[in-house]
Amino acid sequence: MCVGVMGTALASPLYPLYQQAWGLQPSHITLVFVAYMVAALASLLLLARLNDRYGFLPVLRAGLVIVTFGVLISACAWDVPSLIVGRVVIGVASGLITTSASLGLTQMGNQGDMQRASATTSLMMAFGFGLGPVVGGLVAQWAPAPLVTAYVPSLLLGIVAIWALWKMTLPAHLQAPAARQAVPLRLREWLPKVTLPEPRFARHFALGSMGAFCAFGIFSLYASLAPSFMDRMVPWHGPAVSGLSIGVILFLSAAAQYFARPVHPKTAMVVGLAALVLCNLLLLINNFIGSGLLFVLSVLTTALSHGLCNLAGIMVVNKVSTPANRAGLISTYLMIGYCGTIVPILGVGWLSDHIGLAQALVVFCICMAALASVLAVLTWRTPKLANPQG
Repeated sequence: MCVGVMGTALASPLYPLYQQAWGLQPSHITLVFVAYMVAALASLLLLARLNDRYGFLPVLRAGLVIVTFGVLISACAWDVPSLIVGRVVIGVASGLITTSASLGLTQMGNQGDMQRASATTSLMMAFGFGLGPVVGGLVAQWAPAPLVTAYVPSLLLGIVAIWALWKMTLPAHLQAPAARQAVPLRLREWLPKVTLPEPRFARHFALGSMGAFCAFGIFSLYASLAPSFMDRMVPWHGPAVSGLSIGVILFLSAAAQYFARPVHPKTAMVVGLAALVLCNLLLLINNFIGSGLLFVLSVLTTALSHGLCNLAGIMVVNKVSTPANRAGLISTYLMIGYCGTIVPILGVGWLSDHIGLAQALVVFCICMAALASVLAVLTWRTPKLANPQG
């Protein structure tokens, strides 16, 4: 999972270099970013059920091959359309990797310990996403031809991961039955399908998924446009700085998830949403005063909110699912989260071209803080979930 998702966020600190080299507007950058997210969303809609048919390991192998190919295309990109092709390929692979690896970690985890499996899944996903921009930003800061060399570490790790997974075998009880694998998917099975929980768990699942929507949304702001608005907020510049700021959010998010493993999902979600309100207010204020200290505080609260909201969301999914529908619910949860990376950031990109990035950032922070406040109140009023179903 770490290697697979590393390539997905790798391009974030490189966007200012693409802007300078190709003369791009903020809307072009958000278009490139959203192209990846739309492809990931389509992958979750259309391909998630491959895990049920073939098992998680073959799907994870295929995802790693595809993401490595997408990273190679991105390294060779010469204009916006070619970069979008690379990001779309990576997006398709991302949907395959996150669902199959999440399912695999759950199946191979401690027997019945859903809380630990949830924390491991969420932590590894955050760590892998953080590794990409940090490594890419550091390489791009000092290496020659940064728009090519920044992708080399991810390519090499992808090759190693592909080789390692091909050497791996699973216990018989974790393999998909050969009879099921031999039957090809019929046309209707390729059609988009959204798995929903039992009606008694609908409110819990909706709140957990919307928490992911908000967490993914604030992260996508940093991942796509932070290098652009950071110039006004901090005295340090360059791909290494923006890459480290994005990576710090995700590394600290992973740390928050590790230490919050024993916390009940309801508590984690309420605290995470409160931190999300605070981080948006800090970013909003800093948009006008340009304080490096406030920016650091906004990054820290963003990391806390991202970690706790995602941890709580995955915990809720595992609590309300059964082995039969777990893969589908993970896919639905991630689809809602990915919508959080698409819808708000598209709006920010469009507003930036018409009213300026500073004003667009104000609108984003106000809307996101209001949404997180409402969700925090609704979560607080929702009864706690019982033990996992299985």
